[in-house]
Amino acid sequence: MATDASFAESVPDLARLGSRLVCRRMFGEYGYHLDGVFIALACDNSLFIKQTPAIEALGLDFPLRPPYPGAKPYPVIDELLDDPETLNALLLETLKHLPPPKAKKTRRKR
Repeated sequence: MATDASFAESVPDLARLGSRLVCRRMFGEYGYHLDGVFIALACDNSLFIKQTPAIEALGLDFPLRPPYPGAKPYPVIDELLDDPETLNALLLETLKHLPPPKAKKTRRKR
């Protein structure tokens, strides 16, 4: 089952991060980039976040499940869709634990 576009597009609004959180279509589902860093994904109308020490630092606990067949398990944070403040805090804290985006290579003109 694919994620509804309305579900995927509602997450940035709920997270209250403005244009910092971008939703992009990926492989039939959706990925989220915060300040250019891949941080979460929406699959089957569920929200998954990258596993980092941020979850434990905030005293949170989420079930783990693979977002799609063959994927490693990710924390499912659907319960935070009803708690925008905690969703915002978790996304910002997770960003602190992820490496910055790689600089894009410039193409040489031939």
